[in-house]
Amino acid sequence: MHNLKGQDLLRNPFLNKGTAFTEDEREKYDLAGFLPDAVRTLEEQEKFAYNRSRDFKSNLEKHLYLMDIYDTNRTLFYYLVGKHIVEFLPIIYTPTIGDAVIDYSKNYDTPKDAVFLSIDHPENIKKSIQSALKDLDEIKLIVVTDGEGVLGIGDWGVQGVDISIGKLAVYTVAAGVNPRNVLPIVIDAGTDNEKLLNDPGYLGNKHRRVRGKRYYDFIDKFVKISLDLFPEVLLHWEDFGRGNARTILEKYRDKICTFNDDIQGTGVMMNSAINAVARVTGVPVRDHRIAIFGAGTAGIGVSDQIFLEKIRSGLSEEEAKKQFYLIDRQGLLTDDMQDLTEGQKKYARSKNEFKKPLKDLAEIIREIKPSVLIGTSGTHGAFTEDVIKAMAEINKRPAIMPISNPTKLCEATAEDMIKWSDGRALVVTGSPSEPVNYKGTTYTIGQANNALLYPGLGLGIIVAKSRIVTDGMLSAAAHGIASIQDLSKPGAPILPPISRLREASKLVATAVVEEAVKEGLNRASISDAKKAVENEIWEPCYRQ
Repeated sequence: MHNLKGQDLLRNPFLNKGTAFTEDEREKYDLAGFLPDAVRTLEEQEKFAYNRSRDFKSNLEKHLYLMDIYDTNRTLFYYLVGKHIVEFLPIIYTPTIGDAVIDYSKNYDTPKDAVFLSIDHPENIKKSIQSALKDLDEIKLIVVTDGEGVLGIGDWGVQGVDISIGKLAVYTVAAGVNPRNVLPIVIDAGTDNEKLLNDPGYLGNKHRRVRGKRYYDFIDKFVKISLDLFPEVLLHWEDFGRGNARTILEKYRDKICTFNDDIQGTGVMMNSAINAVARVTGVPVRDHRIAIFGAGTAGIGVSDQIFLEKIRSGLSEEEAKKQFYLIDRQGLLTDDMQDLTEGQKKYARSKNEFKKPLKDLAEIIREIKPSVLIGTSGTHGAFTEDVIKAMAEINKRPAIMPISNPTKLCEATAEDMIKWSDGRALVVTGSPSEPVNYKGTTYTIGQANNALLYPGLGLGIIVAKSRIVTDGMLSAAAHGIASIQDLSKPGAPILPPISRLREASKLVATAVVEEAVKEGLNRASISDAKKAVENEIWEPCYRQ
C-alpha cells in the first residue's frame, strides 16, 4: 500500500493513472482540481495515445513521445507498447534508440529512474543505488552499461544510459518482468569520443575513459554492493567496450548470476538460427562449417555459443574448432597475425593451411566452403553479389545471416540475398526486413533480434533465482526459441516473427527454469516450471 496523495501521487509513474483515476479515487487521494473532469479507461487512454503517436513524423520524435508516457504513467506505456509491439519495439529500442543515445544530452529532461554512477566517486555507489529504491519493490534485475560500445555506433559515454532504460523496457514488454523489480544503471567512466569531450552541452564526465586497475576496482565495488543489497539479483552487462566486456564476464560468470547480451545473447540467437538451418537442410549442427565476418565482441560471442552447441552434439573441442573460420579487417585470421585478441586466437587457423594470406571475402568463401556465413562486422554492403553467389555455388541452401545493426551497417539486404541466390538462401537479418517476393514465393525474413531471447532468459533466471547462468541454460534458451517455428512452408522465416514475442519469451523462460532445476542451480523451490513462469509475469493494468 502507498500513502501518496495529490501531486505526489500524480508524479509517481508506477501509481499514476492520469485521467483513469475514478471519482472515488480522486476524492480519496485528494486529486480534486488536479485533473480534468473526464474519467477514461486504460483502453481509452491507449487509443488516444496511439492516435497521437501517429502525428510524429520521425521515429526519434515517436521515441521521445513514448518515453514521456514512460516517465509519467508506466502502466499506460507498457499497455500501449504491448498492443503495438511490432510497430513500437524498433521505436523504443533498436534501431531508434541509437539516435536517442546520440542526442541524449540535447534532449535530456528527466533521469527516467536510472542510477548514474561516476567513476570519480566510488564512495557514492551504495548511497546512489539506495536512493533510487523509494518507488521500487525488491530488485531482481539490473541492466548496467558504461556506454563504450553502444550498438554499432561506438563510445557515447554517459548517454548510453538510454540503452539500460530501453533494454529493461523490452524485458517488461516481451516477457512481463515487473517494472518495479528492475534498475537501469550507467557507469560514467569518461569517454574517448572527441565530439562529446568538446561539446559544452555534454552531461557526462569531461575526461578520457578511465582504464586498467582503477576501472576494474570500481566494477568490483559495484558488483559487491549490488549483491550485498540484492543477493539474488541478475546482473546484465550491456554495450561495454570489446576488451572490458569479455574480461568482466569471464571474471564473474562462475561466481554470480550474470549475463552479457552482446557476447552471449547474440550467440544464442545464432545458435537458435543454426538449429533451424539444420532442420531445413537436413544437415546436423555438428556438420556445418561456419564463417564469421567481423571478429569483434559479437563475432567471438556467436562463435563461442555455436562452438558449445557443436560440443554438445558430440564433437571434441578440436573437431569443433576446425569448423570455424573468422574474418576481420586483416582477412582470414591465421595464427601468425599480430595483435589478435584472446577470443580471436582461439579460432585462428594455422598459417600453413593456405598457400597465401586470404583477404577477399568471396575468394575466402570459395577456398573454405562454409555452409553458414554470419556478418557481425558493421560493414555496410560487405556481402556483395559475388560473395552471395559464391555461397550459392557451394551450397544447395546457403545460410547467410548479416546481423549487424542498425540497417545502415548491415552487410547485405534480404532482397539482394534472395535474388542473388535465386531464392535458395536461408536468410536472417539483424534489423527488421520487409518480406521479399521472388518468382512467385513470398520470403518472410527472420530477424536475429535478441528481444526474442534475453527477456525470456532473464525471466527464467528470476523465477528460478539461479545461482549462476550456465551454458546449458543458454542452450535451453536457444532451443526454446526454435521450438515455435514451422519451417516446412516455402519462404518460412528461420526465426520467429516479433509478433510472437510474448509466446517466445514464455517458452524460453520455461526452458531456462527447467534447465536451472536440472543443474541444481535454483534457489527458488520449483515444482512446475511453466506455472512458476506464469505466476511471475506482470501485466499492465490499473490496480485498485
